[in-house]
Amino acid sequence: MNNLLVEKLGKYDVPQKTKALGIYPYFRSIESDQDTEVIINGKKVLMFGSNSYLGLTNHPKVKEASIEATRKYGTGMAGSRLLNGTLDIHLALERKLADFMGKDDAIIYSTGFQVNLGVVSCVTGREDYILWDERDHASIIEGHRLSFAEKLKFRHNDMDSLEKQLQKCAADKIKLIIVDGVFSMEGDIANIPDIVRLAKQYNAAVMVDEAHSLGVLGRQGRGSCDHFGLLPEVDLVMGTFSKSLASIGGFIAASDPVINYLRHNSRSYLFSASSTPGATAAASAAFDIMVSEPERIEHLWKLTNYALKGFREMGCEIGHTSTPIIPIYIRDNNKTFALTRDLFDDGIFVNPVVAPAVSGNDTLVRFSPMATHSFEQLDTAMDKMKKALRKIDALKN
Repeated sequence: MNNLLVEKLGKYDVPQKTKALGIYPYFRSIESDQDTEVIINGKKVLMFGSNSYLGLTNHPKVKEASIEATRKYGTGMAGSRLLNGTLDIHLALERKLADFMGKDDAIIYSTGFQVNLGVVSCVTGREDYILWDERDHASIIEGHRLSFAEKLKFRHNDMDSLEKQLQKCAADKIKLIIVDGVFSMEGDIANIPDIVRLAKQYNAAVMVDEAHSLGVLGRQGRGSCDHFGLLPEVDLVMGTFSKSLASIGGFIAASDPVINYLRHNSRSYLFSASSTPGATAAASAAFDIMVSEPERIEHLWKLTNYALKGFREMGCEIGHTSTPIIPIYIRDNNKTFALTRDLFDDGIFVNPVVAPAVSGNDTLVRFSPMATHSFEQLDTAMDKMKKALRKIDALKN
């Protein structure tokens, strides 16, 4: 038996070292629904580490829609969309999403990661160009790794850097600019106006990942492109169901020629099992609530602005965020883990973000309110965070 593989991989011992220090923060087993308060190891903790921005994961209408779809269609499709895995509810949701985004058509994938993997790798080829922000989501990076196009990275939200990269591209070749609408760790919004301006100037196409802006920004939660009034100018709009839409899955919305090509060539779509009936129905029900209850988004923004102001006044370093994604920079791996542990012990769940997800100098804890949080819960969390941050000397004030 050849043990070279086991020998090589066995040298990876970072988790073991953090466990030995008592600060390993991952795979915490939740024993309740994904609400503002969750139960872990029999203990109640306030949840500020969820991407459920609208707080719909346990909404009665969303749960009932999933249950009813499972009763009618079963638990899974046992095949791909191309063959035996297309339901009428898949088509109905695709139509709903396309209309909402003002595009000709849309495709549902089984996960948001698969959308970026399958779209980015598919729509460009040899002699084409992919221009990507250095802090784009990992799914975008994995997607362009699979493409035969030339990849040109530009500095984060730096339009001079983007233009310099565009100037390297042949005028008669496809140039696809890809950015997150809201960056998942930093919480800042992409400069869509200048990206669209440069795209027009250099005859490029634009794709925006709205994973963290769907349900948060824009009219009725349409996302960052709509936030700037530029949704019609963006060629491909991607979104996920696993955040504001309280399910699992994702979609791409675009023009008929783009969607037709993807439907017959995107490998992560063609060769993956179809989204389950329950997940599809849940996403559709959550979408309807998002559109019909604007007060959810309004309350989310009241909480967000309150938290942003409070953390800045507290002396936290939170960067350029202006969204419900609030990074609190610690800039040390072990301190970040220790802070996460201390907060959990005090009843607050936050997410640590360390290398290699960010550079070693940019480690942080990610704090995210949901529309279902109360101001009382937010005050409790912020008070406890202030105490924990002071303990590790992470406050400027």
